[in-house]
Amino acid sequence: MTQRKTPAAKARRAAKPRKVQCRDEREYVFEPARTALLAIDMQRDFFGGDDDGADEAQSNAMRDVVPKVASLLAVARGAGCHIVHTREGYASDLSDVTAYRKSLGYVGREGPGGRFLIRGEWGHDFCDEVAPLAGETVIDKPGFSAFYRSDLHARLQAAGIDHLILCGVTTQCCVHSTLREAVDLGYWCLTVADCCAAEEPELHEAALRMIAGEGDLFGWIAELDSVLAATSASA
Repeated sequence: MTQRKTPAAKARRAAKPRKVQCRDEREYVFEPARTALLAIDMQRDFFGGDDDGADEAQSNAMRDVVPKVASLLAVARGAGCHIVHTREGYASDLSDVTAYRKSLGYVGREGPGGRFLIRGEWGHDFCDEVAPLAGETVIDKPGFSAFYRSDLHARLQAAGIDHLILCGVTTQCCVHSTLREAVDLGYWCLTVADCCAAEEPELHEAALRMIAGEGDLFGWIAELDSVLAATSASA
């Protein structure tokens, strides 16, 4: 018979360091109790809304990441990491959209999921496979970085978090914007490469090269399998 772990056992497990083998023969060491997984903008709008409205190239480049993020969420939850889900979204009257962003024309345009990135629309919400569980943190942000006009940093500090594992979409935009600000704020950051995606694979790869550039300026890069292996080895 399998026994359920006691709260004390879960706490000990969450405090046990994990070592992830990363690109360029580097190693990312983290304690789950002091680590948050940021699942960035896994919203229906970014995945075409529905099959009829999705561009085939976008589907191939983006949708394949959804089950991988689901696997990463599962392993992070099991390890005892704090889980954070972010959503880019704006008011229905566009009152929180800057003049420049309005000029780009994407916020509020009609799409298969309703008005694009408008809070309350079907497409603004999370994909079912990676939806938050009860008690997990949800950060709504009117911009690219998860720290922009949000209380994310205060929440992480209150929880004793100093390590971040990043995944989501798109690699070169909201993931990278969040990563850069996180590094400036002093967090130790790991980007899980195959749990991120962009509509154009070239942009995804360029963003990863920037993370590793200038002596790994923006932290560590690993693949999902390495994170799974580190968690299994430390169970």
